[in-house]
Amino acid sequence: MTEIVDVYWSFRSPYSRLVTADLLQLRDEFDVDVQLRVVLPLAVRNPKALFDPSNRKPPRYIMMDSIRRGEMLGRPIVLPADPDPIVQDFQTMTISSEQPHIYRLSKLGVEANRHGRGVELADQVAALIFGGTRGWDKGDLLGQAVARAGLDLALLDAAIASGDHMEEIERNQQALDAAGHWGVPTMVFRGEPFFGQDRIETLRWRLTRAGLPRSKS
Repeated sequence: MTEIVDVYWSFRSPYSRLVTADLLQLRDEFDVDVQLRVVLPLAVRNPKALFDPSNRKPPRYIMMDSIRRGEMLGRPIVLPADPDPIVQDFQTMTISSEQPHIYRLSKLGVEANRHGRGVELADQVAALIFGGTRGWDKGDLLGQAVARAGLDLALLDAAIASGDHMEEIERNQQALDAAGHWGVPTMVFRGEPFFGQDRIETLRWRLTRAGLPRSKS
């Protein structure tokens, strides 16, 4: 029976963007099923956990460090601003009540995972959003990214229009909490959480220690 690695992941997290290549490689190396468990960003789930206007150090550090780490890994990060997946005033740190992007993206990730292409979609769409593409939500740019993941954006949009995707996202958030963490990306194997792109080698070590067979593909 194939083992599962659940990956709690957000479309606004630069570290989530950085980990997708590792997840695809991990799946190629081991006989393991990598499941994308999309959650909403902390900016929506719990804004005060990261965006306290009296303490701007956490977001500033994340911005600096994610760009640095992307450069180190050869996966350049351009923080999205046109548009940002989250509508937010960075002067006041206020999160808008209107969020036209993040809910759609998150639902698309859930639907893609139901088609067995969750990590592929996350990889392609995150590369678009964090790749410096201005107006990534305009024209056919998003559709092309989804197509590169082996899916059809129109069909995904039709599926999420009246589906239970938000309920699944809520269950994912509860499962992340139950696993003992709150941030993304968090990989969970046999109940053990591994938080952050920089813990992928620790996860690889754990899979090896657990005796997971190498992939036959």
